[in-house]
Amino acid sequence: MTHDWLLVETLGTEPVVVAQGREMKNLVPLAIYLRRSAHLAAIQTAIVETVATGNSLASITPKSDRVIRTEPVQMSDGRMHGVHMWIGPAKAEPPDRPIPGPLKWDITLGIATDTIESLLNAGIDSARGRAFSEDLPTRSFTEDEAKVLALAIDDAPGRTYCTTWTFVDTRGQTVRTGFVARTAVELVEDNTEHVIARAMNLRCDLEEGTLPPDQLAQRIIDGLSQTGVHRALVDLGTWKLLKWLDDPCPYYDWRHSVQFHPDDRDELIPMAEEFETGSTSRVLRLPAVGSGWVPMHVTVNRMEVDNGSFAGLISLRLPTAAELADAKLSGG
Repeated sequence: MTHDWLLVETLGTEPVVVAQGREMKNLVPLAIYLRRSAHLAAIQTAIVETVATGNSLASITPKSDRVIRTEPVQMSDGRMHGVHMWIGPAKAEPPDRPIPGPLKWDITLGIATDTIESLLNAGIDSARGRAFSEDLPTRSFTEDEAKVLALAIDDAPGRTYCTTWTFVDTRGQTVRTGFVARTAVELVEDNTEHVIARAMNLRCDLEEGTLPPDQLAQRIIDGLSQTGVHRALVDLGTWKLLKWLDDPCPYYDWRHSVQFHPDDRDELIPMAEEFETGSTSRVLRLPAVGSGWVPMHVTVNRMEVDNGSFAGLISLRLPTAAELADAKLSGG
């Protein structure tokens, strides 16, 4: 085998290789990936021990000619997401290690919990404990992002996803990041079951001459932008915010799960029926930044983001005086 660091995901029934060096691998069982290695058993033992202890490890193989080094990839809640492993000559130094970033998405609540490493790999400047939509870059939409959104919309457990995408980070730099995730049902602090996606990301090499992503869908999104209108994708079943397509709306508190004024909930039923066949719009009250409620004009269209997975394309703007009067509301 080559002497690159192997990133091994350990959340399933068996360890799987998800990256070699800075190149992603599609969840290949470790036993298959290293089937020709005479050190397979020793490597498996080192990984099991690292998962059990959460500590780095350096062990010599039985013939004393190789050293196995492991580094834990541990989420901030203590759960091990994987192990970074290197094997090489006993007197050799391993190559520089690309640092994996563990992260967790509570798909039920729409909340992302990141580590510093995962934020750096994603090119994001922010803190932990954020809305799910903050883990995907705004003002962009790619095929790979669509598949991640499908992962969030379909809350069935037991799914895996591995990809690499190129995007422009918050500093305006073109970067390439690998991403691997696995969904499962977990018991959370209030003793209820939530669908959780546990993931790792990794900064990958950017091929020389790579240009920033400029896809047709992106050009269409940019071309349809309007001043004062803030577009986003939401889960049609829960109204959970998935991703901003424009700069986030500054008028309501979108970082928490989407809630509507109790007196406006009856409006959601006809809206759900209307956007099955086309567009629908209402003036609805959303939680204001700070406290209280702010009326927003909300337009929703049904949109297929991936094969068989649908989201709501929602457009938000401040309502006109006439629209407020029709809704029998006053300004926020």
